[in-house]
Amino acid sequence: MQDYTSKVERYLKGLQDSICENLAGLDGKAGFEEDSWIRDQGGGGRSRVLSNGKVFEKAGVNFSHVFGDQLPPSATAARPELAGRGFQAMGVSLVIHPHNPYVPTSHANVRFFIAEKEGENPVWWFGGGYDLTPYYGFEEDCRHWHRTAKEACDPFGPDVYSEYKAWCDRYFYLKHRNEPRGVGGLFFDDLNEWGFDQSFSFLQSVGDSYVPAYAPIVEKRKDTPYDERERQFQLYRRGRYVEFNLVYDRGTLFGLQSGGRTESILMSLPPLVRWEYNWTPEPDSDEARLTDYYLQPRDWA
Repeated sequence: MQDYTSKVERYLKGLQDSICENLAGLDGKAGFEEDSWIRDQGGGGRSRVLSNGKVFEKAGVNFSHVFGDQLPPSATAARPELAGRGFQAMGVSLVIHPHNPYVPTSHANVRFFIAEKEGENPVWWFGGGYDLTPYYGFEEDCRHWHRTAKEACDPFGPDVYSEYKAWCDRYFYLKHRNEPRGVGGLFFDDLNEWGFDQSFSFLQSVGDSYVPAYAPIVEKRKDTPYDERERQFQLYRRGRYVEFNLVYDRGTLFGLQSGGRTESILMSLPPLVRWEYNWTPEPDSDEARLTDYYLQPRDWA
């Protein structure tokens, strides 16, 4: 498996470099600060964070490659037969929180796991995807996001996009709120049935399509005028993002359970957020339209 892991690691580090370069270019003011770290139990990574830029209030793009003697519970919950195996896990994970409420928050993650046990063949799989969380919805943005995701999937089969789009809708869902986190995108996990080469090609297609999916939306919305009402609504809706990441997100749980670096794991959280008791938007307002129209299952592509 060494050739496989080296190949994936090279791609992931290059992807981190490319995304950071593109996001810094979009921001036009701030750059990424890198913080390399070593994990006591094995492995490490490099965390890159852009703070207080012109466009992005906070943007974090992490690469990590960690290994250990036993997979944590979050990684074996759906596959109990892997409990007790040693593991390697590597990936790029990013979350972008913009200043302007008309620019959506976005998240992406691509990852590779290997579960190993002496005397048995390694079990490997790929996972990842990306999703979009607008505060004020625009139909053309949602369509562009999903069409770009579909184009990344189409070379791998006619049903791949629809399957992974539906999986994303199910996964990024706040059960305690009975609402989606955003307008979705792609989510896949446990991908190995295509063999290594095709599975890895799919991972690259997803990873490489993130910037083309997100950058045009940022460019279009970053200079939209807004006032304190829109800013306060953005901070309120960010609370949903925090709730999902701390309660449901597999990556957050895996990182914490595996003894990962807390600062890097929680870089996904926004710098400012608010909760307000029992708040509801004015009927027929732009704020109400977010949940009444945009946060509903739709075939955006």
